[in-house]
Amino acid sequence: MKFILILFIYLSFTLKANAQEVLCNVRVSSNEIQSTDKQKFQTLQKAIREFVNNTKWTNDIFEDDERIECNFSININEELSTDNYRATFQLQSSRPVHNSNYYSPLFNLVDAEFEFRYIEHQSLDYNENTFTSNLTSFLAYYVYIVIGMDYATFSPNGGALYFQKAQSIVGNAQSSSQSGWKAFESNKNRYWLAEELLDSKYSDFSQVIYNYHRNGLDLMYDDIEKARRAITESLEQLKKVNRLNPTTYIMRLFFDAKSNEISSLYSEAFQDEKSRIIKLLTELDPSNMNKYNRINEDKSKRTPLTNSRF
Repeated sequence: MKFILILFIYLSFTLKANAQEVLCNVRVSSNEIQSTDKQKFQTLQKAIREFVNNTKWTNDIFEDDERIECNFSININEELSTDNYRATFQLQSSRPVHNSNYYSPLFNLVDAEFEFRYIEHQSLDYNENTFTSNLTSFLAYYVYIVIGMDYATFSPNGGALYFQKAQSIVGNAQSSSQSGWKAFESNKNRYWLAEELLDSKYSDFSQVIYNYHRNGLDLMYDDIEKARRAITESLEQLKKVNRLNPTTYIMRLFFDAKSNEISSLYSEAFQDEKSRIIKLLTELDPSNMNKYNRINEDKSKRTPLTNSRF
């Protein structure tokens, strides 16, 4: 009996220590191509899910309910040649809000520059020191971005280590012919996302990510007015980033994820606060003004924040 108890304790500790960081739902769709081997893409979907969810990406210990939740959706658009494909990738990630069932969106990102080679049942091998496969480097890059952004919401500059790992993948990919990794190809790609997240001149963005979530959303349960003021102050701080470069990729991604949430957060604010935030958002995110104008709608017509993770 004593031996069994010791074994149980050991196994419990081992399982806890080996708990992975990411809990990712993976979907691979091949409806746009005329392949006769659809089973191959089901195998790919399973392989990606196991690669992302079973790899140990950090040195930290996670409980099962602490795992970072995200969605990876891969829509295969074209079969370039045998076993070579072009796809569109969509990433969604979120983080839980303290004392609630609500999950706040962190990313709603689309990357249309995804080409990869996959032979059915091949192992998905990844080496952080070399660029061996566009498929695994691409996946690892976005895993580190997801982890880094989650950490950044819980501590000031908390995601830097993982953004650096993502940037290292970018560096390793420079000798590759694959698109999406190089600065000159676009100002909104993998190169610039990692670059801007680490650029000291955009340090205000990192502070905003922390204050918005930790001093804003996480305090909503205790004092909604105080929490919303903290969120307003965070958004005000984004003006510094906007004035440095109004076309930054990180700003675009922030509002792609947050515009619906922000609109709902201010639906029950006082009128002067509503006017202030609408004026601010007109400057920061004019492309989503149709959403922000709904802040002034009758409360009974509003759609509240839901408990959905995405």
